[in-house]
Amino acid sequence: MTVKEIAELAGVSIGTVDRVLYQRGRVSATTQARVQEIIERYQFTPNPIARRLKRNRAYRFCALIPRRDQDSGYWEQALEGLKAGNDEVSPLGVETEILEYDRYTMQEVFDKMEAALAKEADGMILAPNIRVNRLIPKIREKQIPYIFFDSDYPELTPLCTISQDPIRGGYLAGRLMSLFARSADAAGSAEQLKKTVAVLDAHCEDYHIIRRRDGFLQYAREHNMSAIVKEYSEEGELTEKEIMSILEQHPNVTGFFVTNSLAHRVAQTVKNAGLSGKCIIIGFDLTANNRQLLKEGFIDAIISQRPEEQGRQAVINLYRHIVLEQKVAAKIEMPLDIYIKDNIMESH
Repeated sequence: MTVKEIAELAGVSIGTVDRVLYQRGRVSATTQARVQEIIERYQFTPNPIARRLKRNRAYRFCALIPRRDQDSGYWEQALEGLKAGNDEVSPLGVETEILEYDRYTMQEVFDKMEAALAKEADGMILAPNIRVNRLIPKIREKQIPYIFFDSDYPELTPLCTISQDPIRGGYLAGRLMSLFARSADAAGSAEQLKKTVAVLDAHCEDYHIIRRRDGFLQYAREHNMSAIVKEYSEEGELTEKEIMSILEQHPNVTGFFVTNSLAHRVAQTVKNAGLSGKCIIIGFDLTANNRQLLKEGFIDAIISQRPEEQGRQAVINLYRHIVLEQKVAAKIEMPLDIYIKDNIMESH
């Protein structure tokens, strides 16, 4: 289907079809409805390169994410996904600029938010948290389509959210904890199941982290698993001192569930203290440190949320909506990938 064929079917000029497609100039309501009906019936999509030429500039997207080295390198993986998505659409006239901010420095967060707005982007990609969400009213005011990735946030209505279901993720972590406890030798299994599990809760301002914790605690309640919740330092830097303090105060702790990417800190502390084999450690995100300690057997399981694919999908779906004018799903749910020592590979 071409613009010329649409014009012939609608009995109008090519110029009229062009005005309907790109909302340039006045067209009677009757004519617009007739042309639009044909466009939808034949699922016509304008050539994105032709559209860019008509605009006399590229489409501009702006992604705003935490600094790549924060959260044990998790955001480096997300960044690679954003770049991969941009590589796919850049030949079609899309430029994606990525702005990184220190998530623990309030002023820098605000400065980068203002910088992002100043880009006058056609679309934005955000990893939502309580600070970045202050940007949303300004984005709405400018009528900029935006996509969330990495997590959802209540009462906000992005074009699309790309993330795992955090309740399901936390619940799965609880199930894994129980399975590893039961896999102990026959004499020790019953004792393991009676002991306490520590939930190490990070970034309590982040909605998806809170919901992961809630999912784990739901499993614990349903299966009579004793669990304590320990929040750790604001800066997200879970320290050896904090971990050892928990072990000293709760000598019956049999396992740790770490709600974000810092399971390796617990594993390293347990390893240094000569306690390996006595504590089950479950965490999230297949970062370099987590991968290494998983391979060594000091972490029992890691749940991965495919940050590279999330970043890529964010760019691609923004492209589909803005450039191709296609409808995109309001929610794209990432699978709950489980990694243990036996299925970890050298590269992922």
